Amino acid sequence: MTLEELKKVSEKVGLPSYAAKQIADWLYKKRITVIADMTNLAAPKRALLEEHFEIGAIPPAEELASADGTIKYLYPVSGGSFVEAVYIPTEEHATLCISSQIGCKMSCIFCMTGQQGFTANLTANEILNQIQSLPGAETLTNIVFMGMGEPLDNTDEVLKVLEILTSPYGYGWSPKRITVSTIGAKGLTRFLNESSCHLAISLHAVSPKERFSIMPVEKAYPMNQILTLLKEYDFSHQRRVSFEYIVFKGFNDSPQHAIALAGLLKDIPCRVNLIRFHAIPDIPMESADLRQMEKFRDLLNNRGITATIRASRGEDIFAACGMLSTGKNNRKKQ
Repeated sequence: MTLEELKKVSEKVGLPSYAAKQIADWLYKKRITVIADMTNLAAPKRALLEEHFEIGAIPPAEELASADGTIKYLYPVSGGSFVEAVYIPTEEHATLCISSQIGCKMSCIFCMTGQQGFTANLTANEILNQIQSLPGAETLTNIVFMGMGEPLDNTDEVLKVLEILTSPYGYGWSPKRITVSTIGAKGLTRFLNESSCHLAISLHAVSPKERFSIMPVEKAYPMNQILTLLKEYDFSHQRRVSFEYIVFKGFNDSPQHAIALAGLLKDIPCRVNLIRFHAIPDIPMESADLRQMEKFRDLLNNRGITATIRASRGEDIFAACGMLSTGKNNRKKQ
């Protein structure tokens, strides 16, 4: 809950409005798991809170550790489903990749979550719980909304989470530590206006035709409209914008593609993350080899577009989003 929602909770049980900040402090800074631990609230009031509310902290049901230190966690959510969060440590950072939906409506052919179809939006509680109940949560330096689902198809709950993460009453994180990845869905304008967190756009192609062939949502959320919106937006307040570009062998990895991509992005202060495709079952797409990706990167950099190749992590633990939860859900059905 946000601070305003906690004020209503306080009112409901007869607490003064300032108690909302005390409750928020217990929830988001001390990270308690039971209401009884709110020891600066009167015992009868705690009993009333316990009668009507719960903390909602639920530990992971399963985890898989990679040889490279990456850990994938499986969290139970409403309806008996599961979602994934991935902990990615490096020498300087510890990043958590979190989910925003059970499944996804976007049906991108290269994404295992998209092959699941859509079940439900996660609540703010279910999104935050991936952070709050993470073993070693205190080590986190960054959060990315790049797990299961399209964050801006669940705009209300995601924006609530971003408020709690960045507000002084909540986690108090700098917005620069948080990145929201999107295909450019309907909530993009709201996100730009209501949050200062970093933005990552899943592009993956240089023409509407190519993008539509792998991302059917191109019809509903055309890349040209997204690029026009970003070109008109004022990024002087230092929000970072990046474009995610999965490099597929023989599909979008040619020098001509790199030159076209540089042309598309030349008027947007941005960077490009080149990503190696993680193979998923029954999808004929292949990863471009590293040498080809390096050529692609160098062509972009030579044309003034900062480009990097994202290090591939956790392939030995079902690296592609949705693979672990798909397997868990399938086992439950058997």
